Amino acid sequence: MAILITGSTGYIGGHVAASLLENHSVSLNLLVRAKDASEAEHRLWHSFQLHFSFPRLMEHLRSRIHIFRGDLTESRFGLSPEDYHRLVQSTDSVIHCAASLNRKSEKTCLNVNLRGTLEVIQLASRARDNHGLRRFSHVSTVAVAGHRSHEIVQEDQAIDWNRSDYDPYARTKKFCEHMIRELLADVPLTFFRPSIVLGHSRRAATTQFDMVRAFVMLADLPMLPFRPGDRVDIVPVDFVADSVVALHQKERPMQMIYHLSSGIGSQTYGQITDFLSKDRGKSGPVYIPALEGSFSWLSQRLASAGGKLGQGATLLKVFWPYLIWNTVFDNSRVVSELGKSPSLFTDYCLPLLKFSKEHNFKYPYQDWPNSAQEAAR
Repeated sequence: MAILITGSTGYIGGHVAASLLENHSVSLNLLVRAKDASEAEHRLWHSFQLHFSFPRLMEHLRSRIHIFRGDLTESRFGLSPEDYHRLVQSTDSVIHCAASLNRKSEKTCLNVNLRGTLEVIQLASRARDNHGLRRFSHVSTVAVAGHRSHEIVQEDQAIDWNRSDYDPYARTKKFCEHMIRELLADVPLTFFRPSIVLGHSRRAATTQFDMVRAFVMLADLPMLPFRPGDRVDIVPVDFVADSVVALHQKERPMQMIYHLSSGIGSQTYGQITDFLSKDRGKSGPVYIPALEGSFSWLSQRLASAGGKLGQGATLLKVFWPYLIWNTVFDNSRVVSELGKSPSLFTDYCLPLLKFSKEHNFKYPYQDWPNSAQEAAR
């Protein structure tokens, strides 16, 4: 039997899969979109080289990873009847990480997040009816809480159907949680809601750069349209992945919903910029909250421009609501149950920012080895 993981070639999904492979003696069913077996393995190498050497990946591929070449949005993932049947029969539990984070496209979010999640629910239902399903874990987002301002939000009060959503991503993820609750009511469920996932607390390398780029751009500005005392809820990806794995593997988690966030320990903009400015030997930025409206308007205008300016403006336009809401998400449940808190952003941000700048916000991916000598490295 195996754990089905969707989104294993993504950022959080890759960390979850790697944590299971390195710290637990489990087999994994990985749904990978690819035209053939070779492309599927190449995609996994692209995703997992942040975690494993090539020989280590090949060892896992031979013994513990079972690849199912399918598309989340197709009926029965587009698998052959034989492969789909094998997936149903061999799936012991599900960790659903796959999602479209395209906050600008309603169409893409509807297709991937809603239709894709429905296909995963159907697979889970068939596994449940065939032999029973141990657990269904869903990686959601704190953004399901909708429009917020100056709040501390607890898990059970987060979803309010009368509250407006920030974007298609948040809206569809909220509906995903609803579908899972309604259609898998008799299956043990766990919902994980990460906040802003940014970097790894123990290593500098990352493959996700959008939020890093946005923070670098903001850090270089002489003035910021924020309040220095506003909190920004940032959490490292290793805390998210380790929490997902630990609670998914636990026989009886104490709760159904967990905020994977910094909670009331979230740092303020002032604390973060003071730390970064001190490291660079410069004065910190001037905070002018009255410029918030003008800054938002300018970001939207510049988003259509080319080059680095337009790229940075586009990122700010997309993430702007999450930067100004001064809202944190109580994490006392996960901290109490697992006995550890996430690292502060200032504890690990300098190596992250250095790595990102030195590699021009691109991960230095290695190609598939062409020789036995290369493969052994």
